Amino acid sequence: MKESLPVFVGIDVSKAELVVATAGQPGSQCIANDNASIAQWLNTLPANAALAMESTGRYHQQVLTLALAAGLRAYVLNARDVYFYAKGLGSRAKTDALDAQVIARYLAEHHASLHPWQAPPAVIEQVQRLLGQRSVVATKRAALRECLQGEHTAPAALAEPLQALEDAFADLLRGMERRITQLLETAPELSQRRALLQSIVGVGPQTSALLVGLLARLPFASADALVAYSGLDPRASDSGKSRGRRRLSKRGPPLIRRQMFLAAMSASHTKTFKGMYQKLRDRGLASTEALVVLARKLLRIAFAVWKTQMPFDASRFLANTA
Repeated sequence: MKESLPVFVGIDVSKAELVVATAGQPGSQCIANDNASIAQWLNTLPANAALAMESTGRYHQQVLTLALAAGLRAYVLNARDVYFYAKGLGSRAKTDALDAQVIARYLAEHHASLHPWQAPPAVIEQVQRLLGQRSVVATKRAALRECLQGEHTAPAALAEPLQALEDAFADLLRGMERRITQLLETAPELSQRRALLQSIVGVGPQTSALLVGLLARLPFASADALVAYSGLDPRASDSGKSRGRRRLSKRGPPLIRRQMFLAAMSASHTKTFKGMYQKLRDRGLASTEALVVLARKLLRIAFAVWKTQMPFDASRFLANTA
């Protein structure tokens, strides 16, 4: 019996609804973004259906979880890839229905090179959510500091409530960090892996927790794959004999790039990596460029530590780079 061709479904996700379209079929339909409506719609799909959507923070999680429970393949696409794909198609408008059709067409053409989404362990999922929330809190605190301590400083009468606000931010961040540690301690292997990652100079509690969540969830084949996923890989722009300026691909989650950049800033002041950083600066690289190179190096070291389950040996690293 001849096997039927797979059905490729694109989903444009918003807080209130899902707009879905099927590759090769005109039109679209809207489905409420709630468990009952999604489950009812999934029951109408054939067993060989494949679904794809862009990451939308948390609004796409329901349909992913229910699709996996229904035995369907689901993919989370890189929004930048879909954006440039739509431009290549010559799209002259942008609506939810058109976005769903573009996603469905992208999945139909590229599904062979994509990896189906898999639910991470509950501990990893909670850690990732907390890390994302912590990043938002830290960013908002920095923005408030800049606003209130800039050129136009706040009146002295506001000093006490501002200090109370600063203390509240600090308490909230410490509470999040304690909760992350508690969650990882419920999984001894993950806690041990985190300790190994913290042996890398410049990698602290937050960076190590982020790396544990990333490396435990995605089985990267090589250090190059990890760097590429992070978006810290340089993108070539050459033509003939002309060598264009290298720019970061920025394909992966921004939180990874931000955290690795902060880790590189910390590492650049240490005995282990200060020499490497200075050599990069002596070659004419700007400080940001040198820190990006160092961030890539830290990612490669983290991959090696994760794979070998051996701590980072700073003395050996210095000997090899002498």
